[in-house]
Amino acid sequence: MKNFFFLLTLTFLIFSCQQAPADKENAKDTMAVSAPLIDYPDDLDKVFDNHGSISKWNKMKTLTFEIVKEGDNQKITTDLNNRRERIESGDVKSGFDGKNYWLMADSTYEGNVKFATNLMFYFYAMPFVLGDDGINYSKTEDLVFEAVSYPGYRISYDDGVGLSPKDEYFIHYNPETYEMAWLGYTVTFRSGEKSEKISWIRYNDWKNYDGFKLPASLSWYKTENNLPTELRNTREFTGIKVSAEEAPADMLEMPEGAQVVE
Repeated sequence: MKNFFFLLTLTFLIFSCQQAPADKENAKDTMAVSAPLIDYPDDLDKVFDNHGSISKWNKMKTLTFEIVKEGDNQKITTDLNNRRERIESGDVKSGFDGKNYWLMADSTYEGNVKFATNLMFYFYAMPFVLGDDGINYSKTEDLVFEAVSYPGYRISYDDGVGLSPKDEYFIHYNPETYEMAWLGYTVTFRSGEKSEKISWIRYNDWKNYDGFKLPASLSWYKTENNLPTELRNTREFTGIKVSAEEAPADMLEMPEGAQVVE
């Protein structure tokens, strides 16, 4: 199931987002995933439609994008069916080939390959990753920011789904356009216990790429009393491409000379 990839180690993210969201906590299901047949809440279905349609998204095979950074951008290529991934930045390459996490680096690598794999993909591929199977939807209180009310849904997961089934997410949208506006998330990976602390990402820089509305940038916000207060940092993206074609066969395989990461 796709959600084996989706639940994030957001404890790590809280620290990494202050500089550059680079690492992540996902479980990997090595089996290819067929498009789930899910009866979404009507409002959430409208959000999917606003961004290009969940049924159309489920027909896509590959997503590629770059995170803009000083020096070398970080390029990420993800197989949308089984979530294999390749991450490249300068002389550092890493990924997941469907079986193994791997790393190839000429210099000292201080990150965590398992955390990094799929991390930014999930934030970038919103709202569509909230259409995976194993998800439960319930209405939540509106998020009020700068005198604007954003209705939303609380996302929870079936027991046993992913590494952190107690994680929760909150998607909030513009009530007039049904464009996604905010993502809230809790952290449970390290403790394994349900958390009440919510962190927030603002989605307000959308562009059309290959028929889908995807973010040109993402903004992480400081919080107080579980509500967003002021901008913490922003990440910009370029080179965005969504394709119905599979990535070249060798691109998502572990390259010769790479080391397996346990």
